Amino acid sequence: MKPAAPSLEATIARLLTVGTYASIGLVGVGTVLLLAAGRSPLDPAPDLDLGRLVPDLLSGQPAGFIWLGILGIIATPAARVLTALVGYRRSGERTMVLVAAAILVVIAAGVVTGTATG
Repeated sequence: MKPAAPSLEATIARLLTVGTYASIGLVGVGTVLLLAAGRSPLDPAPDLDLGRLVPDLLSGQPAGFIWLGILGIIATPAARVLTALVGYRRSGERTMVLVAAAILVVIAAGVVTGTATG
């Protein structure tokens, strides 16, 4: 007998848990690296440069870990809504698919507006 597929709620809970812990872990690693380098977490942070993110991570730069953690914290709720949308689509709940899609549009509009004015 095939095991039952995990419920949508359990999948979303797992996503939120893993996303939150991974993001906090990355910020924690970045903070430890920052302190080990003799710098204070209260010093002004470098600007986010997506082009520097991977090189900073590979070279062990604190900013890379901190920024990736912050991006994870920001992305986790949107990933939750996307997961719900997929789950609702699979179960045929059209109204909830539309609601989740509308929420994603609002999130995307907020990101576009925030990056265009910031």
